[in-house]
Amino acid sequence: MAISALRAGKYLCEISDWSLTNLSLQKLLYIAHMVHLGTRGEPFIKDSFEAWDYGPVLPSLYHQVKIFGSAPIRNIFRSVKDLREDGKAAEWLDEAYEGLGDLRPSQLVAITHREKGAWAKNYVPGVHDIVIPNEDIKAEYRTYQRGS
Repeated sequence: MAISALRAGKYLCEISDWSLTNLSLQKLLYIAHMVHLGTRGEPFIKDSFEAWDYGPVLPSLYHQVKIFGSAPIRNIFRSVKDLREDGKAAEWLDEAYEGLGDLRPSQLVAITHREKGAWAKNYVPGVHDIVIPNEDIKAEYRTYQRGS
């Protein structure tokens, strides 16, 4: 069921009424991916997250929307296939947005930057191209569920 970062990003931007910034979008997708890995045992996003300075990032999505800086993303996904055709993936993102969409960017960052989390485990300051392994993301979910 794994979907592309661009399809997931487009859908979240649509259901947010185009109010998400790149930072918030990246964090929401990371958390949705982490919960999916932890509860279903399989990736939600096909693309790999990388450990960048501002947290987990999907590079393909980042480069698509970086022109907006810290402003809300506008629809530049016109050539990206609509996710509504994939009901299960759309439902998963609906739930993620319902549960997390009202959080401020700083609150999302606090979740994705936990001291023993997958990002922190793989992050090297100033270095891109460091993939955060799905096994580390799954382990982060388990640790978070235990309250550690």
